[in-house]
Amino acid sequence: MINFDEELKKYKPSLEVDQAEEAIQRNDLRDVVDIVEEMMQEVRRDPKRFRQV
Repeated sequence: MINFDEELKKYKPSLEVDQAEEAIQRNDLRDVVDIVEEMMQEVRRDPKRFRQV
């Protein structure tokens, strides 16, 4: 059974949009484009490693 008093103690209000944006930007998150660019650099450095057999 849910203990509402305990759940209320755990409650933290959600961030406002501006605060959430700042938190996201501080976390140097990589997006898909960053990952693909890194993969392409690896292929260019060592193409034999990624060659299909």
